[in-house]
Order: sequence, then structure tokens, then C-alpha cells
Amino acid sequence: MAESTILMVDDEAEIIQLMNIYFNNEGYKLLKASNGLEALEILQSEQIDLIVLDLMMPHMDGLQACMKIRETNPIPIIMLSAKNQDIDKISGLSIGADDYVTKPFNPLELIARIKSQLRRMNQFNAAAVNANEIHIENVVINIASHTVTVDQQEIKLTPREFALLHMLAVNRGMVLSMDRIYEEVWNEPFMESKNSVMVHIRKLREKIESNPREPRIIKTVWGIGYKIEGDLKARGE
Repeated sequence: MAESTILMVDDEAEIIQLMNIYFNNEGYKLLKASNGLEALEILQSEQIDLIVLDLMMPHMDGLQACMKIRETNPIPIIMLSAKNQDIDKISGLSIGADDYVTKPFNPLELIARIKSQLRRMNQFNAAAVNANEIHIENVVINIASHTVTVDQQEIKLTPREFALLHMLAVNRGMVLSMDRIYEEVWNEPFMESKNSVMVHIRKLREKIESNPREPRIIKTVWGIGYKIEGDLKARGE
């Protein structure tokens, strides 16, 4: 398997130097940037598999960079920040980050989260051999191309948003608890992570529902979790 290329964006050179040791041990190639503007320039010329993006940086911070990246690119993004309040985590997740790690962090934890994101992306790429499409009302989930269309217009989903929608779709009619959703989509123990699930559900509704405040596709089952109802069919089986 070809080595994965990680873009680490942080204005603290010591952190990047430390993580480079761990990346080398895992066989990852590291590219470095000290702010969001440099990261965007690198993305224009390099093939990147995952971005580790610090929140607080000069010139262009992590939130601004994440929003700009998400305009065109579904690449996995892990946010880093010295802040540890829930509102900061929600801010990062709500604008498109796939995961959030608080500084100071254990390098092995960050490596584990990177592996999880890369594994999920590889699973999505492997699904390209299966041309099945799942249709839910006006939404079409194409597993082969890892794309979603609403009223025949393609919408941009992050890898985690796609995984969440796909999980709900293939379990149509079943109520999926927040802890089950988190453990399968995030691939780690639940441990009071309701906010992460709720933020991603909200962002997903904003992208696929005609009226996110009165969702027709992704239903909330209060006190339990979420489910997808309505007609659903798969093509290409």
C-alpha cells in the first residue's frame, strides 16, 4: 500500500518536529504548513490524504482554513486546539472538521485518530467496485463514487457526514442510538460524545433536507437517537 501523505498545519514548529518522528514510524509522509494560507497553497499542488489543522494560527486560522477547504474538498480534517470547551469543539465540527484533539495531546492518540480516518477513507474508496445506489426520496447516495445528490444536484459531504448518512440509510426504519452511531462512524468508544453526533446530524440536514427545521428524511427519536424513514431502494444489486 502506498504511503499516506499527512499535511500538518501548526505554527508551533516543535509539535510538527515531534509528530514527524511518529509519522516516520508509521510510514507516513509529512508536509508542513505554519498557517491556513500556506496549507491552501500546498493543497493546490500536492496529493494529500489527511490534514491535521491547528485552530489558533496567524494570517489564516484553522476555522477559516477548514471552511475554505470544505468548499471544494472532502479530505479528512482533524482539528487541534489548546481550547477544550465544548463550544470550541462544536465550532470546529460544525464547519466541517471530522475530529477534534485538544492540546496538549498524546502523540499516540493523534496517530490512532489519523489511522481511524484513513481507514474509513480507504473503506469508502474500496466501495467503488460496488455500483449500488441508495435512493431516499429526492436523495441519491452513490456508494461507488462516494457522492450524494439532492434533486440531481451534487452536494459536498465530508467523509464523516457521508458515513453517517450511509449508516442511517442502510438501516432504514431502525432507530440508531447516539452511542452506536458514534462508535461505528467515529470508530472509537462513545464516552459522552452526544454533541459530536448532534452537530453532524444538523450539518447533514442542512445539506439534504429542504427544511432542516422540519426534517422529512432524518428523524429524531427523542431520548434515543435517529432514523431514516420513507421509501428506500438500492440499484445495481
